[in-house]
Amino acid sequence: MRRFPSAAIALAALFVSTNLAHAEGTWCAHYVLHTNCGFYSFAQCAATLSGNAGFCARNQFANSSSTAADPRRRNRAD
Repeated sequence: MRRFPSAAIALAALFVSTNLAHAEGTWCAHYVLHTNCGFYSFAQCAATLSGNAGFCARNQFANSSSTAADPRRRNRAD
């Protein structure tokens, strides 16, 4: 009976950690039955889908600052 609480906590931690990993990349490959959001460029996503049914779309849960321009770079005013 003592193993049940520790097993439940471990299972819950595993579930939470795998759910958070899905919003990692900037691009998602949408297949017929599942989605893979582990791509950081459209080319990676398209290469993975080549020959398979599906489409690539931007990850709506990705951090938008990773796709923005580098804030340290500024246009020079001459």
